Amino acid sequence: MTSVHPIEVESYRILAERVDLSVFGPLVAAIVARIIHASADLDYAQTMIVEEAAVEAGVAALAAGAPVVVDVEMVRHGMTGAHAECFLPATAPEGTTRSAAGMALAAERHPHGAVVVVGCAPTALDEVVRLHRAGRFSPALVVGLPVGFVGAAESKERLRASGLAAISNVGEKGGSAVAAAAVNALARLAVVRSESQHG
Repeated sequence: MTSVHPIEVESYRILAERVDLSVFGPLVAAIVARIIHASADLDYAQTMIVEEAAVEAGVAALAAGAPVVVDVEMVRHGMTGAHAECFLPATAPEGTTRSAAGMALAAERHPHGAVVVVGCAPTALDEVVRLHRAGRFSPALVVGLPVGFVGAAESKERLRASGLAAISNVGEKGGSAVAAAAVNALARLAVVRSESQHG
C-alpha cells in the first residue's frame, strides 16, 4: 500500500486525541475518521448514521469493480481512490432538477450494484430513493451526504427509511468533500482487504 503522508499521520493523531471513535465498529470508525479528517468537524462523530454491513457492502462492491456514480463533478474530483462517473445533464427537464435528472440517467446506465454518491443535491438523493421504490435502481450502497438548509436533512431521513444500504448523517451538514472522503475511505478499505487476501 502507498505510504501515508506525515501531515495525514499528524492529522489522525490529533483527531484521535479530540474524539473517541471506539464506540463504532472498525469499518464504520474508518469512514467517520476520514470524514472528520476531511472536514475538521468533530460533530460528525455524533451525527453519522452508518452500519458495518453498509460499509461492508460498499467495500465489497468497490473490490469487485462496481461502478461509482456521483451527483456533481465536485464529488468526483474529490475522489482519489475510485473512478467515478457523473451524469449531470446540461439542462433539466421541466419539473425536475439537473441533479435528479443525472441520477435518472445513472439508473438507466447502472441499474444494479453501483455505489451511488450524493454530496451536493438533496433532489438527487430523493430521486435515488424514488427510483429504488419504483424498482428501477438497486445500488449496492448509497453515500447520501447532501448539504444545505432546504431538503438536505429530510432527504437523508428518507434514504435511511428506504431500506437501501446507506452512509448518511443527521442534519444539514454534508457536502462534496465529505461525500468524497467517505468513498476514499471505502476504497482504502477495499485495497487493504485485497492486499490481505493476496499477501
